[in-house]
Amino acid sequence: MEKRHVGFDLTIYEGEQSLPPGDRELLSKAREATSGAYAPYSGFRVGAALLLESGEVVIGSNQENASFPSGLCAERVAVFQKGARFPEGVIEVLAVVALSPGKHLKIPAAPCGNCRQSLLEYEHRQESPIRILLQADNGSVYECPSVSALLPLGFDQSYLNSRY
Repeated sequence: MEKRHVGFDLTIYEGEQSLPPGDRELLSKAREATSGAYAPYSGFRVGAALLLESGEVVIGSNQENASFPSGLCAERVAVFQKGARFPEGVIEVLAVVALSPGKHLKIPAAPCGNCRQSLLEYEHRQESPIRILLQADNGSVYECPSVSALLPLGFDQSYLNSRY
């Protein structure tokens, strides 16, 4: 039998004032993106902002649907928009801000499993990590080094037969 630890070091900032100016600006864009959320059912508004290597910023917000599985999370809206607009672009950082009316979020909301899997595909595709910033209502910011850290033992192309 063999035991292995699978995990990562999470950096927690008390507030965004401790972050470099570029990270603060990206979180601000993610916060602004929450205004585009369509969340009539849950009220849970999420904004995401991707910083590309080129300096371009791509945003997304969650889009709910009365048929719940048909909606999309902010992270996937942003990453799919990036794929359509900047197919060769490299994502350096993803910032996510979540707001829940009537509930004070003490810790940031992390991407759901579907978003982690979608983001992992882009991380593998570009062959470089995507750093993630998550912010809660109280201003604290969690910094994760990569998507693969958030999704250890993730499913990727290495499990599939290649036809090429």
